[in-house]
Amino acid sequence: MGLVVAGGLYAAFAPRPATAEEASSQQIEAGRQLFLIGCASCHGKNAEGILTKRDNNYGPTLVGVGAAAVDFQVGTGRMPLAQAGPQAPRKDPEYTATETSQLAAYIASLAPGPAIPDSEYTDYSKTTVEQLREGGEFFRTNCTACHNSVGAGGALPGGRYAPSLVGVSAKHIYEAMVTGPQQMPVFADTTITPEDKKNVIAYIKKVQSQPEYGGMAGGGLGPVSEGLFTWLIGIGAMVGFAVWIGAHGARVKKR
Repeated sequence: MGLVVAGGLYAAFAPRPATAEEASSQQIEAGRQLFLIGCASCHGKNAEGILTKRDNNYGPTLVGVGAAAVDFQVGTGRMPLAQAGPQAPRKDPEYTATETSQLAAYIASLAPGPAIPDSEYTDYSKTTVEQLREGGEFFRTNCTACHNSVGAGGALPGGRYAPSLVGVSAKHIYEAMVTGPQQMPVFADTTITPEDKKNVIAYIKKVQSQPEYGGMAGGGLGPVSEGLFTWLIGIGAMVGFAVWIGAHGARVKKR
């Protein structure tokens, strides 16, 4: 009886997963044509991926990655990849918003995957103080080890890095959480609910909009950069003054 009641309550009140409208056949076909021209050389004509002779991925399979992964990678300019490297950097997108949605529709038609989130999951304008607090707890627990406590980013092994979250749209932050691009883990709805994801986004945007009450933040990168600024500017200025005083003191003057 307890399991029945608990299951019924969860089915009634649990937040529904992010969904997207069904794409038309024309949109899917347009996305397929764009894919064959700009993506198939790395990911294969059917998005099945291409293996090298050493069984390494020349381009990974895109079957099952969902529309959200395409919208994130293409919308942030990470794909098409400019050059091979340990990580794809963010840059100006090569495709328009319409073309990006067409590519996403084509990939989504191949197999089920995370959908592009609706605006209700990314609109944080009405977030309460309590929700901001909860979002901050989630972010500090799951994200600060890589992205820094204020989302400024940080270095990772192997030439990789956690990118800065400054200036990243709420939609792309949400998509990164549900798709886990590159070395980032996937935060599915069973791990962090859509409502909690929105609270995390609200916290990130709130932190970035706050003024620097303590003065120059040094990029918000933590004690290493703050210590560097202290030594170069603070201690460096004191050493400079000491040298100047020693060179212009009364005992060093000669007639």
